[in-house]
Amino acid sequence: MSSIEKYQSFFILMSVALGLILGQSAIVRDYADLFIVPFLMVMLLGIFLQVPLRQLGNSFKNWRFAGISASINFIFNPILAFSLGFLFLRDTPALWIGFIMLMVTPCTDWYLLFTGIARGNVPLSASILPMNLILQLVLLPVYLLIFAGSIATIDPALLMESVILVLFIPFIFSLVSKTFVPRLKGEYWLEKKVFPKLEYVQFLFLNLAIISMFASQGEQLVQNPLMLLKLITPVLIFFVIVFIVGQMIGRYIGFSYQDTASLNLTTLARNSPIVLAIALTAFPQEPLISLALVIGPLIELPVLGIIAHILLWVRKGWVCEDEVC
Repeated sequence: MSSIEKYQSFFILMSVALGLILGQSAIVRDYADLFIVPFLMVMLLGIFLQVPLRQLGNSFKNWRFAGISASINFIFNPILAFSLGFLFLRDTPALWIGFIMLMVTPCTDWYLLFTGIARGNVPLSASILPMNLILQLVLLPVYLLIFAGSIATIDPALLMESVILVLFIPFIFSLVSKTFVPRLKGEYWLEKKVFPKLEYVQFLFLNLAIISMFASQGEQLVQNPLMLLKLITPVLIFFVIVFIVGQMIGRYIGFSYQDTASLNLTTLARNSPIVLAIALTAFPQEPLISLALVIGPLIELPVLGIIAHILLWVRKGWVCEDEVC
């Protein structure tokens, strides 16, 4: 585990604090929001560059795993998120929308870290990464119109403009780069020279975006410090339910421990950077939605660490045909 991965929650908290401090300056507060979307676009470009889309066909080689994972991620989880939001957040629509946005997009990067910690099937988890990315790019606007549209009025034109600006432009640029850069610099130049540095680039620009956001909109958090605590209960219940569902399905289907652990982690970890970029452009007048998407990972990352160690405890009692789990 790299230092970035190990202390990610700490660095995010520091970025939040630095943004709040810088936001006390009127000049910084007035111009900080201009940098948020560009920073996020660079970060998303780094994510998309590392997604092996050429391996999309591999997502369906283990069709049972891919189908079950996709069903949980893109059918069960959105319905569960909407229901939990109704129970706990319906009196604060902005937080409800932010909560839904956080929970409808599966992670495309750090879930592999926790899968490795839990001794899950990392290659199997990695194989469905391209499928998860494509499905969430296509379905995120649909979820927003269906679920968030029932909570607040959403401008479809602004939503599509946001999706094209912050998602599809970096996505297409990543495709162009992976097509033409190897022809100019050699087939493995990206893998050897660029990819090893992308983790640091992504992390840097994510934190720069967080600093900019809290510098420009942190006043909302200062005025509503207790409101974000309301997120803790539905987030924790979401993770508990999805963990139990993954365990039950994995055992019922007859998955090995490694595959069941992978199913748990691929359906639990969320992709907050992508939805944060959408929130900032689609809901510029609702900063609490964006703030919810920043606070969410502060809860999620420690929970994923705990779940990875729970899985290791489960692994000790798992019945394995080959006696190796």
